[in-house]
Amino acid sequence: QVRLVESGGGLVQAGGSLRLSCLASGSIFRINAMGWYRQAPGKQRELVAQITSGGTITYADSAKGRFAISRDNAKNTVDLQMNSLKPEDTTVYICNADISTALGRVNRNYWGQGTQVTVSS
Repeated sequence: QVRLVESGGGLVQAGGSLRLSCLASGSIFRINAMGWYRQAPGKQRELVAQITSGGTITYADSAKGRFAISRDNAKNTVDLQMNSLKPEDTTVYICNADISTALGRVNRNYWGQGTQVTVSS
């Protein structure tokens, strides 16, 4: 019953910024880690940024210094502020959450449908 819905993707010029947002809804007991992945055509899914329920943050090397992840535990949201965007950042960004469901209290990973980010030269 859990669903992740992303928003905020779009087209931006190199050097610009975008803010991605992900909302988790459904039979949620607790959200553990939340994060953002990206996957270019023909490539494997790659972790961009992740934040745990305790606030521990992990960034991909390519994201360090440019991207900032944050979450609102009360609203079940996670945001990714992306600054100084480069054409190499162009791909689909996918929200991920490790969630303890209300039914059974078991941890499972959930994925959004993805949002397209395109950075022009």
